[in-house]
Amino acid sequence: MEDPQIINPGASTAKPKAIFIMADYGHDPTETAVPWAAFKTAGYETSFATENGKAPRCDKKMVEGITQKLLGAKKEVVATYRRMQQSEEMRHPLSWSAPDFSLDPYDLVVLPGGHEKSVRQVIESPVVHKLMLDYFPKTRKPSHKVVAAVCHGVMVLSESKDANGRSVIHDCVTTALPTKFEQTAYWGTRAFLGDYYKTFGHGSENVQESVTKALASPSQFKSTLNPGPFVVEDENYNYISARWPGDAELFAEEIIKLFESFNRIV
Repeated sequence: MEDPQIINPGASTAKPKAIFIMADYGHDPTETAVPWAAFKTAGYETSFATENGKAPRCDKKMVEGITQKLLGAKKEVVATYRRMQQSEEMRHPLSWSAPDFSLDPYDLVVLPGGHEKSVRQVIESPVVHKLMLDYFPKTRKPSHKVVAAVCHGVMVLSESKDANGRSVIHDCVTTALPTKFEQTAYWGTRAFLGDYYKTFGHGSENVQESVTKALASPSQFKSTLNPGPFVVEDENYNYISARWPGDAELFAEEIIKLFESFNRIV
């Protein structure tokens, strides 16, 4: 029998405030909607932010037409995405480029992925990089602030570098989209989708290669080619990462468990 766990009477039980940092268009619907739904069920206060406060839209190829049926989100995820689209927070997002915008009020910052080229709006943004350079160090344990990233969302962190060129995840263990997954999707669809599955175009670095270069050691990149759910949690920072849409449910579950652990004594 497991040892009993009790709520720490000295800890705050206020529900976490979560914010999704997004491009205007192109994020993966599964990597966005599945965590959103899980956080809403858990009672989190959720928000979205885009560059200028424009309501974000996920990659339509993943939710519409033949590409959705063959390659995209499952039917139930599409329904969740449509529900998320109608939420007050997604219809009226904040602006992450506003002069007075700060991540400090939030307990959880979520960086969803997506391979559509428009997601480069966040991956390459100096404004977002500055926000992450300020916020990520605040997740160092025993802090109760959390950063979570999946797939291409990890590149937002690997590209957020200080004046010495060190990424905010330089000393962390992480995962992201594995090269094998990216290459299989790219070469398997190139004949009819061109370089759709290469966010930075044909011939560009794979996500795994790009992220690994930002780490102190290649051994810090963790992955598996097993398509079953897989996530990585760093030991020193409250940082959770995942590879692709297939990890989305476990990704959300582990984030919720981490917040629950902040208020428990074993």
